[in-house]
Amino acid sequence: MYQVILPLLIGGGVVFLYGLVSLLRIGRRPKDLPPGPPTVPILGNLHLMPRDKPHLQFQKWAEEYCPIYSLILGTKTYIVLSSPTTVKEILDKKSAIYSSRPDMFLGQEVVSDDQRFVTMKYGPMWRSIHKMMHNSLNITTAVAYIPYQDLENKDMMVGFLDDPDAFMHHVRRYTNSLTTQMVFGFRTIAKDDPRLLRFFENFEEWAKIVGAGSALALDLFPVLRGVRNFLPSYREAKNLNMKESALYMEHWTATKARIYDGTALPCFSFDVLKAQKAEGFSDTQAAYITGSLLEGGSDTTSGILVGFIQAMMMFPEVQKTAQAHIDRVVGPDRLPTLDDAKDLQYIRACVKESIRWMPTVLLGVPHSNLQEDFYEGYRIPEGSTIINNVWTINMDPKRNPNPRTFDPTRFENDFQSEHESATNKDPDQRQNWIFGTGRRLCQGMHIAERSLFMGMARMLWAFNFDRALDEHGAPIPVDINDLVGGVTVQPADFKVKITPRSQEKADIIRKAWKECEDTLLDPVTKQWIKVPPGMKFATSVQKDLGL
Repeated sequence: MYQVILPLLIGGGVVFLYGLVSLLRIGRRPKDLPPGPPTVPILGNLHLMPRDKPHLQFQKWAEEYCPIYSLILGTKTYIVLSSPTTVKEILDKKSAIYSSRPDMFLGQEVVSDDQRFVTMKYGPMWRSIHKMMHNSLNITTAVAYIPYQDLENKDMMVGFLDDPDAFMHHVRRYTNSLTTQMVFGFRTIAKDDPRLLRFFENFEEWAKIVGAGSALALDLFPVLRGVRNFLPSYREAKNLNMKESALYMEHWTATKARIYDGTALPCFSFDVLKAQKAEGFSDTQAAYITGSLLEGGSDTTSGILVGFIQAMMMFPEVQKTAQAHIDRVVGPDRLPTLDDAKDLQYIRACVKESIRWMPTVLLGVPHSNLQEDFYEGYRIPEGSTIINNVWTINMDPKRNPNPRTFDPTRFENDFQSEHESATNKDPDQRQNWIFGTGRRLCQGMHIAERSLFMGMARMLWAFNFDRALDEHGAPIPVDINDLVGGVTVQPADFKVKITPRSQEKADIIRKAWKECEDTLLDPVTKQWIKVPPGMKFATSVQKDLGL
């Protein structure tokens, strides 16, 4: 009997020891990886990750471990890139293997049915959507959206006159309405539009779920997905999936119906419908394709503009300089336009400095590599999570002295467009890291750049932005480093006193908006009566769809 039991005991012991050794290897940093903070078994560096303001800890590690370092979080390897050169040489030059996304079980698979474009893994579906977006958002096509931007900007300016305390909501409506026109063909006419409120509530809830510790645990230790039904965050993700899918499907099916009955205004959804007819993907996929573009166009631009308003309030000398510059070029009798951009270099510099100073995506959107790679003798395992450490690069005092000072003169001699900056062969000539890298470069940056310029130029032409005072007449404290959000951030709520620079300027704004209402918009619905000329989608759409 011992002859039977003894081998079983020995075999079981070997299996146990092998399993124990394998378990204890989890969390260790292999010697050929980039350096990083010391690890502990199982957790790796997970115990060192702060709950709040992780970008500041990533910045400290970059100072200690140089431009490329690694973190071991449970079963996953993170490679953090903290210099323009490392980002350029890895994510840009090797984009063929670094264009995927890491696992995001709750945020992508559960909430988004694996359809959310920004977090979608690289593959045929991603390439198909990317091609559609490029056709609709490239630098040539983007010019056609200027009438939309002009109209929505004037609407926002009237909002500042009528209800300046709600400035954040006016900014959100501005960026959201521009995007709903481009994607679905309708305007968001009010800051309290239920669809707008549902959209931002859903997006904020998505960011909260993605940032939750349980979401990270499910990605770092996939074995835990077996007990996901017991996790509150999983149930919250399933609930959000229903709410988000309902909103995007509502947008998509309504637009699709208008296309078929011939009442839809030309928009990106025409291209999606043509692709759906050709490739046969579902309405759920089509809804998320269009919904993903709505996300990309609504959130980041509004966060930068809110940051700019805060900067003008906190750095009044910059505001005065910018206003004097606009006054010399534009004068008091008309609103600035995009045609003035060539003569308003200081305002263009304000756009660039706002992108640097208020980077709404502090740690970028993570990449993942499709195969093992090597960089300067370090190994980067296949499937690693690659972090573009945006905050650290933007706040590097060697590149940008006094980095938390808002100083547009950093860019007074930078005449590049944002796309030219993002694709410059010299990595040190780029500052706009929020637009992504490599094949994941933001398709809509041309539109975002114009929206930012028009917003800033007209705000400064028309308004003063001053510190709000308390009941004792003292300035209400504002912390420029207090940022809120998850995947994307913006300044925490703050008070600002917004006043017209003159009654004449206020009258010009109201007159400009009245002309839009009288000549461009339906008096009841406040939607476009007809599409502005030059719109890409305005030719042969019914014929192309076989309708």
